[in-house]
This record gives sequence, structure tokens and C-alpha cells, in this order.
Amino acid sequence: MTNRQNFTSGSPWEDIIGYCRAVKVGNTIEIAGTTAAKDENGNSLTTMYDQTKAILDKLTKVLEDAGASLENVVRTRMFLTDISQWEEAAKAHGHFFKDIKPVTTMVEVSKLIDPEILIEIEVTAILG
Repeated sequence: MTNRQNFTSGSPWEDIIGYCRAVKVGNTIEIAGTTAAKDENGNSLTTMYDQTKAILDKLTKVLEDAGASLENVVRTRMFLTDISQWEEAAKAHGHFFKDIKPVTTMVEVSKLIDPEILIEIEVTAILG
């Protein structure tokens, strides 16, 4: 296998479930589903827009840790618990990706792991 690097977030769930935040193999970076029900100070994020923005901020940091940036993102996948709020998610996504324009998928799911979580996002990035 090509050189593999795992990037962890420090979450206890990574060892319990057996996953990591991101995996880089060769020039491809896959980032696990990422959520944000609270900000870095522990305050609740209660809107779809705020959660989406916080997730994309987290993803930006993971990409930087892996030697990439948002410009390397080729795909995003967004899982919303209420598709009627898609415009809020789209507005935040557009703030980050307006000029990059990765392919994206946006689907409604019945629920996520925590009822406070409104959206989960996965990302694929390719370097070079």
C-alpha cells in the first residue's frame, strides 16, 4: 500500500469505533463524517448554518494538518436531518466553496448519532 497517514481528532470515539478523522494515502485525503453541535467554547450551535460553518472550519484545519487546503477538495457529502433547511447548509457551504465548486451530495437522513446534530459532512481531497 502507498504510504498511509492517519490523522486523529483526539475523540475517544476514534478508539471505541475504530476510525480516525482523516486518512491520507498517496495524494488522496478522505475525511470522516464531521459534526459540530457545539463551538470550541462548548456553546450550543442550534442552526443549520452555524453547524455547517463550524464543521467546515474543522475540515479546513484537518486539511491543513494533512498538507492540503479547501482548494484540494473535489467532493463533499452533506447529510441533513431536515432537508427543508438545505438553503442554510448551502449558504455556509457556498461561503467556503463558492469559487472551488467541488461536486457535492446533499441528502436527508432520519437522524444522526445525537439529536442536537443537524448535519454531518464528509470530504474527499486530492493533492496535485
